[in-house]
Amino acid sequence: MQSATYTLFRNAILGEQQVVCLYDGRVRELCPHIIGINKRGEEVVLAWQFAGESSGPLPQWRCLKLANVSEARPRSGRWHQGGSHQTTQTCVGDIDLDINVHVRKRR
Repeated sequence: MQSATYTLFRNAILGEQQVVCLYDGRVRELCPHIIGINKRGEEVVLAWQFAGESSGPLPQWRCLKLANVSEARPRSGRWHQGGSHQTTQTCVGDIDLDINVHVRKRR
């Protein structure tokens, strides 16, 4: 059974909506791209963080464990595609939804 946070992020991918949330005590402004389960059985999302707070430079890819996300809410705004992948993503092992495969290719 999916958590409410998982459902929120999944719907944001389907609607190409931004998500604002707290993660590791920081406000994150994200565009989620891939959601599913990691190798440990945890709900995770691979997202492009384009604004908010970060310990490093922005924008950048983030792998978020959804159990550690709080105060998540979708928001309208420009969809941020994200930078090119230099390597294959390892965040999500069992992919439920990938915006580039399941959403954008349908158009």
